[in-house]
Amino acid sequence: MEEIAISKFKATCLATLERVHKTRRPVRVTRFGEPVAEVIPPAPKPSKKDWIGSLAGTVRIQGDIVSPASDEKDWDVLNS
Repeated sequence: MEEIAISKFKATCLATLERVHKTRRPVRVTRFGEPVAEVIPPAPKPSKKDWIGSLAGTVRIQGDIVSPASDEKDWDVLNS
């Protein structure tokens, strides 16, 4: 693990954080040779599952899906 003095870290903070983010390698910050902090890269983002097709295989069709749900005798529009 790379070590960097706290004074140098203060002067190059943004560049050091960007380097840790890009290289995914942690940096230990020291004061008088003693560690005071460790800068580690963030955990990887969970990959988003593609929503298209994500419900495939979760539905079961029972019966006839083409015929009307109720009897045609119950439809008011046909009784006029």
